[in-house]
Amino acid sequence: SIPLLQAARKKNFLNLLELSEAELEEQFVRGDGPGGQATNKTNNCVVLKHIPSGIVVKCHQTRSVEKNRKIAREILQEKVDLFYKGEDSDVFKEKKASEKQKQEKKRRAKENLERKKLFKEMQQLDKE
Repeated sequence: SIPLLQAARKKNFLNLLELSEAELEEQFVRGDGPGGQATNKTNNCVVLKHIPSGIVVKCHQTRSVEKNRKIAREILQEKVDLFYKGEDSDVFKEKKASEKQKQEKKRRAKENLERKKLFKEMQQLDKE
């Protein structure tokens, strides 16, 4: 089974729990990672905390503070939805469905590889 909070941030869903701004604590901090001066001197990384659940999200995907705020809220909304709804959450269901598709794709690829292998062996036998 997959950890619930890792399933967040996969797609946008209409059936998520709403967050009120009163429940959120927002900070702007310096980001980390590559980027040099652009990263080290600007506070464009957003740290968003949902106070009732204690879930914290850190977003530094773009150089824009506004875009990072929007992305952080989307991620937090999905994680809070997962936290409260668990396996009934649309985020969790979507993650399970995509995992199932991935496994099916791997299985088909493996079958095709086996068929090709058998075909080549049959060709070798025919040549001899």
